[in-house]
Amino acid sequence: MNTNEQTAGMPSMQTRLSIFWVFIMFNMVFADIFSFMYPGVLKEVLTGHAGGVHITPGFLLGAAVVTEIPIVMIVLSRVLKHRANRWANIVAGVITIVYVVGGGSLNQLHYIFFAAMEVACALLIVWYAWKWRNLEMIAPAQQAHQPVKPHEGGRPR
Repeated sequence: MNTNEQTAGMPSMQTRLSIFWVFIMFNMVFADIFSFMYPGVLKEVLTGHAGGVHITPGFLLGAAVVTEIPIVMIVLSRVLKHRANRWANIVAGVITIVYVVGGGSLNQLHYIFFAAMEVACALLIVWYAWKWRNLEMIAPAQQAHQPVKPHEGGRPR
């Protein structure tokens, strides 16, 4: 366990951010599953149109790329170095918020609920990442400024 892994029982920032992305992914998946249960939606999708959008291979590729962001952030939150990790989480969080708010069916109550959960969690990700300081860089700097204490009790044993 590294020095950042736990402080008073709290998981590391990397772990917290990764868990938030898992939460967002589950909400996205279930929002889509519930949307398919909405009367008439599956029939509309099977015609190649949904909510006034023509479903093309290009549209599906764009949706796949944007949907991949939370998926890849689950892993990247755990493996990227501090600075890259912070900025990746901030940028991915903002893109996810825009995608969730702009790409959903805000006329369906279940979607509004799931979208609210996703946006709230993405806001937490952005906030945590913005406030996250690299303690591994701070600790050596603080130690360098601490005076050396003389050995107590005479000479060393």
